[in-house]
Amino acid sequence: MSAPSTADIEYTVSIPDDATADEAAAIVAAITAHLNDRERAAAIALATAAEKSEDDETRDGDRWAFAGRIDSLSGRRLQRVSDRLPRDDWSAAGRIGR
Repeated sequence: MSAPSTADIEYTVSIPDDATADEAAAIVAAITAHLNDRERAAAIALATAAEKSEDDETRDGDRWAFAGRIDSLSGRRLQRVSDRLPRDDWSAAGRIGR
């Protein structure tokens, strides 16, 4: 599976008739940057999804992200994070009080 390319999509852009050459160039540059950012974000999301599916059996990376979320939301710093963290996020969140 590959990331969708903005080259495969056709866009219609209109530039105001009274725009100067510099303004028109700025509009085109902004649109190009936006499309490049979207394409890059899609590629990153695809790579992240592929990485998660490869590591689907374990939550090693997630358990430290979970600890960070607990700290940021409740102000409580976990001294240890179980390597048996439930795969279901709701179940994992239920362990905050334990």
